[in-house]
Amino acid sequence: MPALNVEFSDRELEDLRQIAKERGTSMKALVREAAAADIARHRALQEGAEAFRRFFAAHADEFAAAFPDDEPPTKGEGRAA
Repeated sequence: MPALNVEFSDRELEDLRQIAKERGTSMKALVREAAAADIARHRALQEGAEAFRRFFAAHADEFAAAFPDDEPPTKGEGRAA
């Protein structure tokens, strides 16, 4: 399995040791679990953003009607030159 060397400050390393000890796990398992949780959170946010984009695109006309002041000006509208 590929590996990654990660550097920590002395304080961070001591904190990791303490947390791992409190949880009854290894430092390696603790760091891997934290990284895996962040990856899962990132994927979920990406999926949620994509679902929102699809929903917004599918209902763009309804949003435009409900919030006309938020619509960009069309050609010919806006400030006079």
